[in-house]
Amino acid sequence: MKHFIFAIAALVAVCADAGEISVDGLDSLPPADVYVLGEVHDNPLHHLGQARAIRAVKPKAVVFEMLSPEQAARITPDLLQDQAALEWEQSGWPDFAIYWPVFAALGQARVYGAARPRSEARRAFKEGAAAVFGAGYGLDQPLPKAQLEQRKQEQFADHCEAMPLELMGGMVEAQRFRDAAFADTVMQAYRDTGGPVVLITGNGHARKDWGVPSMLEGVKVLVVGFVEEPAEAEEPFDYWVVTKPAEREDPCLAFK
Repeated sequence: MKHFIFAIAALVAVCADAGEISVDGLDSLPPADVYVLGEVHDNPLHHLGQARAIRAVKPKAVVFEMLSPEQAARITPDLLQDQAALEWEQSGWPDFAIYWPVFAALGQARVYGAARPRSEARRAFKEGAAAVFGAGYGLDQPLPKAQLEQRKQEQFADHCEAMPLELMGGMVEAQRFRDAAFADTVMQAYRDTGGPVVLITGNGHARKDWGVPSMLEGVKVLVVGFVEEPAEAEEPFDYWVVTKPAEREDPCLAFK
């Protein structure tokens, strides 16, 4: 009974502490099997924070949204110095230099790539996530109506309202497909290494309510989001670190 009481007390303490934390708080995150570290992709401060968290938790494996399994399998310390060999520039992600702190913090961690071919995401857009991935991770179950509508509206806003709203259901299915692919890779990394495992991914995939963490079963998951000011009063993570926004052009210009 004492052990049970202590366990409940510890859980309450963790929940009570959940919320916004400073960068220093990354040095003493609670223990977990899987750490999901969200980001705004083009913000260098977020990658510095992720690197700090990796050094603190010393994961056995790190899963990257940005890498394919083929890219991850080729990674060596020498290859990381050679962006051309990694084929990073062709992938469409922001400059490798801002991601370098994350790679430099890996230590002996095994690297896994979770990216699936874009052709599969396009199929998920047209045919649904389950048609491409299969029935796992709840993809064969329809989303609750309220959640689906919220996600469609968020996708509509994320795409600068430049695409018809009726297409956003396909965008939600493509995201569900990618969430399942990331979750599947995380679980494989955990089975291979015994954890802890870190997932590096965008904040949309990192959110607890319907992102990758909601698909991970049988493991203790801790989610840290890196968000830009002004932050919401409540973010969909266990903890979040608020940073200055990155300098960028209006992303909606691309749609014009």
